[in-house]
Amino acid sequence: MTSLLFYLLAAFAEIAGCFSFWAWVRLGKSPLWIAPGTISLLFFAWILTKVDIDIAGRAYAIYGGIYIICSLVWLWAVEDTPPDKWDITGAIICLLGASIILFAPRS
Repeated sequence: MTSLLFYLLAAFAEIAGCFSFWAWVRLGKSPLWIAPGTISLLFFAWILTKVDIDIAGRAYAIYGGIYIICSLVWLWAVEDTPPDKWDITGAIICLLGASIILFAPRS
């Protein structure tokens, strides 16, 4: 359960950090937006090391599914655009894949 919290924190930190660059370049916001964005991206990288998975590539693969779900939450909550049925369908497929990687029996 702790790893899920770390994954969620990492996802929103990465999305917020990347969005700060998006806001600067695509939305014409002040370049000052990149300062908190950079801090957010550093926090993302650090917090992702806290998940309880021993292999980085596997941790990143699991994170990918969670990141997609969080991106759609961001889309709706921050950008005021509800996900459509294709967003939701794709997210479910990705989360299923991440779940298989997470819960697969390993020797």
